[in-house]
Amino acid sequence: MLKIQYFASIREQLNKNEESLILPANVNNVGDLIEYMKNNDPIFYQVYEKNPKLLVAVNHTVADKSVALTRGDEVAFFPPMTGG
Repeated sequence: MLKIQYFASIREQLNKNEESLILPANVNNVGDLIEYMKNNDPIFYQVYEKNPKLLVAVNHTVADKSVALTRGDEVAFFPPMTGG
């Protein structure tokens, strides 16, 4: 099971803070997870298309699409940060 959390504008657009997902057999890394979620959740698809540079963290560490996922991981999605 993956614990998926959403932050800031991503949370607002999806209208949920978090969810749990049984790790699908064909999801091996962050990129696979994003594709899986886009294909199975039309709202996530729309959010991702509007925010293709959204950031992902796995177990509290910012991760790129190649980072492997295993059962029990915590995945967080959040918009890119801006400075100023």
